[in-house]
Amino acid sequence: MHAITGITGKVGGAAARALLASGQKVRAVVRDADKARPWAALGCEVAVAGMEDADALARAFAGCTGVFVLPPPCFDPLPGFPEARAVIAAVRQALKEARPARVVCLSTVGAQATQPNLLSQRSLMEEGLSPLPLPLALLRPAWFLDNLAWDVAPARERGVLPGFLQPLDRAVPMVSTLDVGRVAAELLQEDWQGRRVVELEGPARVTQHEIAATFARVLGRPVQAEAVPRQTWGALFREQGMRDPVPRIQMLDGFNEGWIAFEGDDASVRKGRVTLEDVVRQLVAG
Repeated sequence: MHAITGITGKVGGAAARALLASGQKVRAVVRDADKARPWAALGCEVAVAGMEDADALARAFAGCTGVFVLPPPCFDPLPGFPEARAVIAAVRQALKEARPARVVCLSTVGAQATQPNLLSQRSLMEEGLSPLPLPLALLRPAWFLDNLAWDVAPARERGVLPGFLQPLDRAVPMVSTLDVGRVAAELLQEDWQGRRVVELEGPARVTQHEIAATFARVLGRPVQAEAVPRQTWGALFREQGMRDPVPRIQMLDGFNEGWIAFEGDDASVRKGRVTLEDVVRQLVAG
């Protein structure tokens, strides 16, 4: 039995489907039981637990061979990341009590960076779980290709791909959430000892110009990548509803300046199967 948190999202759902396809038993860990009904229909057990509730999580993880920890995203955190720290404390306590045979935790590319940024929430999770006396795999995927969902409307309506990753001609490692979930499922079925880091990217690194060209092919209209001036980011993000855009800006700076990157060399990074065009076609189709 494998407990999957975040199963109602793209990565958790992909991990669960991959496990079910390989004949594994899955326990869907959800905050809202109603959202687990489709998974129950597929044969999953259901456990209701909030990610800040250590006791409920311990019950959800009890008796499981593997646990996939998918921290809930927080794109506009309060200073000091109190939201992430509450989740980390609860998950750590639950794993101590449940003692599964292995744990896979979704982290991020650049989790080893010491400079503060939005992804520091994942660095804190790694620090919080690494001392546990359990086999722990830290899955560090590249930038999610699925984030291109934000770009479908401007590409379709204005023929523009707003580029925050700069320069626009720099190839950036990206990966589909389908690949992330599949690799998480594979790791849950492997045996290892201690702490391991698994870094993951898609089959090819892509530039903003290549992404724009892919949108152009799929949409059947010209699409050009345009750099969004950095001095406008703060006001733009606030207009989108963010209270504090600084962590997000720090994250983008990290990618653009190169200090958010894979820790291992290129040869050690796993490669996904899902291409940029696969993802763009799916996003455009809605």
